[in-house]
Amino acid sequence: MPAGERILLIDHDSNRAAMSAAILGYLGAEAVFESEFPAAIADDAFGLAIVAWSAEFESPEARLAGLREAMPALPLIVVGSCGAGLVQSLGIIAVLEWPLRHEALLSALHRARIYREQYAQSRERGTEPKLFRALVGRSEGVRAVRRMMAQVAETDATVLVLGESGTGKEVVARSLHDYSHRRAGPFVPINCGAIPAELLESELFGHEKGAFTGAVTARAGRFELARGGTLFLDEIGDMPLTMQVKLLRVLQERRFERVGGSQTLDADVRIVCATHKNLDDMIASGGFREDLYYRINVFPIDLPPLRERPDDLPVLVNELVLRLEKEGRGSVRFGPSALVSLGRHHWAGNVRELANLVERMAIMHPGAIVGARDLPAKFRHLEPGEDDTAGLPEPIAAAAASAVEPFAAASRAGGDLGLLPVNGLDLKEFIQDLEQGLIQQALDDCGGVVARAAERLRLRRTTLVEKMRKYGMLGRADTTEV
Repeated sequence: MPAGERILLIDHDSNRAAMSAAILGYLGAEAVFESEFPAAIADDAFGLAIVAWSAEFESPEARLAGLREAMPALPLIVVGSCGAGLVQSLGIIAVLEWPLRHEALLSALHRARIYREQYAQSRERGTEPKLFRALVGRSEGVRAVRRMMAQVAETDATVLVLGESGTGKEVVARSLHDYSHRRAGPFVPINCGAIPAELLESELFGHEKGAFTGAVTARAGRFELARGGTLFLDEIGDMPLTMQVKLLRVLQERRFERVGGSQTLDADVRIVCATHKNLDDMIASGGFREDLYYRINVFPIDLPPLRERPDDLPVLVNELVLRLEKEGRGSVRFGPSALVSLGRHHWAGNVRELANLVERMAIMHPGAIVGARDLPAKFRHLEPGEDDTAGLPEPIAAAAASAVEPFAAASRAGGDLGLLPVNGLDLKEFIQDLEQGLIQQALDDCGGVVARAAERLRLRRTTLVEKMRKYGMLGRADTTEV
């Protein structure tokens, strides 16, 4: 949840509303309490509305429907039972029970964020060209790429897509094809670095029977297969110099011959190239032809690496999780601390590396909300002393401390609730360690005075002494005050 996000809290019960506001405040949100449905709301006033269902509201179904009609972008969460039909008709994203449970509330807030992001993306697709749904992100870098793609998609101009491995270069190439006037034709990709140099010419241009040893039949090349569509030359920076000369001739003349053939064929294709290499440096070192570079660099599109657009991480994670769910390959949710930690990762493999991580987490923690501590070691980037509640404000309502404390204690003790380590744990030992840690914290806060620590833990002094004796902690306390 973004820090300081405003949440509309509609509840007839002021005491319950105060507790809900305190819990949301602890999680970093600002709750605005209303005892009745407001008459009007500004479009961007709130990021979420939580409605405590009550028969005391006048025509609650109609009022809730009115709120949905007035604010279609506002995610709605209901506390209580309002009927499955209303949930479906109004698109209510979650129905929670009172008292609020930590895990259920976090899951609902996560769904609210997905709802807002998907609604914003659908609005973008309505106001901007209907392009490139697979190119996920709302950062300025991704928006700039979309604008450039919109300018060139309907043309036959040769496009050079630049970017590190895993940034989505083929996604861009396929999107350009899908929204071009050639979309009815084929999209034919070829990885220039994955095919041996002696076979690349035949792969591109085809060959006639008997053209070389092993050519027992004639075969069409990628230029022929892509006729009327798009030919995607991936990793063109790995193309041998001898092939660069032949490709340049085809791009200049728009004609070619099969290997061992004499018939000239038209190259009726749109060319999209991609590479992760610096072609300027390759030209300087003699590894890439300058004339070919100018021929393919008609319209360059430079994809930003993931580490330069950390704001896109939540959107990308949501999209990848939704794809897993749609394909029936599991589900997982990433808590705030996990997203903070991922935002500090270098992402050498970019979006491809993130996709692999999301799938791995769905296997390791199916259906759970993972925190930073649950990530593989290389993705943990929280500083020493930071935990799953790092950066969150203290409870804002002292009167509702009893409602907030279970949430705080759960976060201090184990971060996200409900996450059992993959290899299991000794529950008895875990509880003893937790109890011993809380006792020691109380003693430290009270200067080692057992009587005061007992008050802080809401225990009888004799009960605390027995527990300290059990754990061998009596020597750490001020025994004169026992």
